[in-house]
Amino acid sequence: MSHPFPAIAEAEACGETAALFADIRATVGVRVVNLVWRHLATMDGALPWAWAAVKPLYQQGMVDQAVVGFRQTMIVPVLVTLAGDEPASVDAVLASYDHSNTVNLFSLGALAAWLRGEGATQASPQSGPRLSVPNFSLPPLASESDVAPETWQRVLRLNRFGDAERPLILASMYRHLAHAPAFLARLEPVLAAVQADGSLDRAISTNRDAAHRSSRILARAIVAEQPPLAADIEGSVSAFVTHAIGKMVTICRAIRVARGSAAA
Repeated sequence: MSHPFPAIAEAEACGETAALFADIRATVGVRVVNLVWRHLATMDGALPWAWAAVKPLYQQGMVDQAVVGFRQTMIVPVLVTLAGDEPASVDAVLASYDHSNTVNLFSLGALAAWLRGEGATQASPQSGPRLSVPNFSLPPLASESDVAPETWQRVLRLNRFGDAERPLILASMYRHLAHAPAFLARLEPVLAAVQADGSLDRAISTNRDAAHRSSRILARAIVAEQPPLAADIEGSVSAFVTHAIGKMVTICRAIRVARGSAAA
C-alpha cells in the first residue's frame, strides 16, 4: 500500500524533531508518536507550530475533559466477544491507542477547526485534571516485510472497515497488532459483521460529529499565528481526524469492550 502521507520514523528523528517527539510522548502520555505528528514533521515548520498550538490544551487538561464528556455519550457498536488467550501486548496496544487516538482526536480536531476559522462562539472549553495514561511497552510497529503475506493482507482489509472511501491512511494500531496474527484473524469476521449491518458506520459517524462539536469549543483556547503552510497543515490534519483517527476511536473502544478491558 503506497502511503500518501509520508512520515519520519521515531528512530530516524534527530535534532529539533527528536526533541519534539520526546515532548509529545511525555505530554500526551504515550510510548509512540502518532502518525499524524510524524507526518507533520515532513512539512517545513509544521510540527513545531502545530505542537506549540495544541500543547496547552493537554497541559491544562482541556483535551482530557473533552474526552471524559465524549465517553459518557459515545456510541459503541456491540461486537461478539473477543476475550481470549492473547499475548498481554494485545491489550497493551489497544489501551495505548484507546487513549492516544481519543485525546488526539480532540486536540487535532480543535487545530483543524481553528485553521478553518470554525471555533465555537457560544461555549468555552473546560480545564481539569489529566486522565491517567497506560504505561505499557509496545511491540514493534510492523511493516509489510516484517510479517507473513497473509497477515499483511489482513491488516489492509481491517483498515477498510469504517471508512466508506478508499482509506488513504493505514491505521497504526493494526500494524502494532500484526505481531498477534491469530487475534487479527479472530477480529476480522467480528468487525465484518458490524460493518455489514451498518452499526459500525453509524457509530463512527455519530461519534465523529460529537467530537467535531467539542473540538470547535476547544479551538477557542488556541492562541497562535497563522502558519505559512496553513492550508497544507489543515488538509493533512483533517484527513487524519476524519478518517484514520475518526474511525479508530470507535473501533478500538468497541474492541476493548468486547475483550472486557474497558467499560462501554
